[in-house]
Amino acid sequence: MPADVLVPQEAAVKHPPSKSRGGSPPPAAYRILVVDDEDDLLELVRYNLSKEGHEVACVGSGEEALKTARRQPPDLIVLDLMLPAVDGLEVCRRLKADARTREIPIIMLTAKSEESDMVAGLDRGADDYIAKPFSPRVLNARIKALLRRHDSRRQAEAELTIDVHELSINPGRHEATLAGKPLELTYTEFALLQFLARRPGWAYTRTQIVDAVKGEDYPVTERSVDVQVAGLRKKLGTHGSYIETVRGVGYRFRA
Repeated sequence: MPADVLVPQEAAVKHPPSKSRGGSPPPAAYRILVVDDEDDLLELVRYNLSKEGHEVACVGSGEEALKTARRQPPDLIVLDLMLPAVDGLEVCRRLKADARTREIPIIMLTAKSEESDMVAGLDRGADDYIAKPFSPRVLNARIKALLRRHDSRRQAEAELTIDVHELSINPGRHEATLAGKPLELTYTEFALLQFLARRPGWAYTRTQIVDAVKGEDYPVTERSVDVQVAGLRKKLGTHGSYIETVRGVGYRFRA
């Protein structure tokens, strides 16, 4: 199948590269999820991306996309706008609202090329947009560019340390120290502390905290946030007062 055939109008871990015969490693392979209800398009995109060395998973509905992305988050999603039942815009919105999947880059595909459709996709959190028909070579190039930007941004964010009062948080190493001593935190406690400490003085509701740490519609009660905060304060010891209760609102990190 030619790599540059036009598509008909209606149609979260890198794998270490292996050495090529010439001794230089091939481009890094990524795990990519492709979502479209047209089997021919899925096969064409899968064929071309696989030739680039990527691991490609294909699904035909929005429901399958959500399940697959949450079960094993990919490095990037190619998402069609016009899907049955749960359309691409809603899939995009749910993925970007979920803490487990919100950082995954998304390229929207659609047969519609009107500006309003493009704006709607970008407003839901899509990172790029390609209208059908398109060249697989162009799609490959856009995917490479988006992955490069995403990796650079993540690396930059991981290298930034949050320092406030006597607390130091390194997101990249998933480490936190208090007065120079390491804190033993669970994943949720670390995420909660990082979220509050990023903006000292800002008050957040319990719902906002759940959405930021666990994702929108995560099945927990507001009481569970209180329990997590209580546990985190206990681990902060005499510095537990860093996390302040805002009556009628929720919590904030002391400025």
